[in-house]
Amino acid sequence: MRPGGRLYTVFKRAAIGVFNEGFIHAGNIAYLAILTMFPFFIVMAALAQLLGRQPDVQQALHGFLATLPPSVSELVSDPISEVLKASNGGAVLWFGGIVGLWTVGGFIETIRDILYRAYGVKPTRSFLQYRAGSILIILVSVVLAMSAFSAQLALTGVEQFVWRILPFSDRFQPLISLSRIAPLIMLIVALYGLFMSLTPAKYRMSASPKWPGAMFTAVWWIAVTLLLPVFLGMMGGYGRTYGSLAGVIVTLLFFWLVGLGLVFGAHLNAALAEGAEPSVKGPPGTE
Repeated sequence: MRPGGRLYTVFKRAAIGVFNEGFIHAGNIAYLAILTMFPFFIVMAALAQLLGRQPDVQQALHGFLATLPPSVSELVSDPISEVLKASNGGAVLWFGGIVGLWTVGGFIETIRDILYRAYGVKPTRSFLQYRAGSILIILVSVVLAMSAFSAQLALTGVEQFVWRILPFSDRFQPLISLSRIAPLIMLIVALYGLFMSLTPAKYRMSASPKWPGAMFTAVWWIAVTLLLPVFLGMMGGYGRTYGSLAGVIVTLLFFWLVGLGLVFGAHLNAALAEGAEPSVKGPPGTE
């Protein structure tokens, strides 16, 4: 047994996988994250109109922006709001929703490719089958996102009621405080669902855990959100180097770092699924 036992082996495999492929995939994720961010909320707006849940779109948007560094949030919040206002109702909204489904589907397929490469598995289904699955994942994600952020809003209302009205609110302080970590919990659940649905079928229902990759990615995401502004402040910002494009560069850097964490999470799950000592990848298999 090597130093650190299985834990050392698992993290070594994950690190090697990230070193070999992580930087390329992180770049793809950074580009596609910006490209698909707007279509995703257009899809959400179209579905919200169909379900009569228009206010949930703004709540979901605010919840998403809360997971971004302040500079990134400031850069994308107004453009997304303007796009949602411009496509508010009518044929334009539905056309944008259809195009958005296809566009965001490409982002989902990129994550699927990352997981398949991590597990050393080759796709066996047709392009249209995978894309149909991606669209289904998007629709489910939109509904869950609206429901989750609506629940968070309800929790906030309950918290205010308890603090202001009930005389024995101190007894519930630990429980109420848990509502403040709701964005992190929702992020973990969303990533876990994504990992589960996109993991190759051969490993999806196996005994190997899927939560470590989702947990690592979520914690990494929050850590990058908190530490990136501090790091940029220490470096003096990117304004002197990129001028007016500094905000765009910081946004790309943020999503690149998040993508790097996602790739590590994928390889972490793949390493946990392998009981043998050889490389994670080995000879390419099938689903």
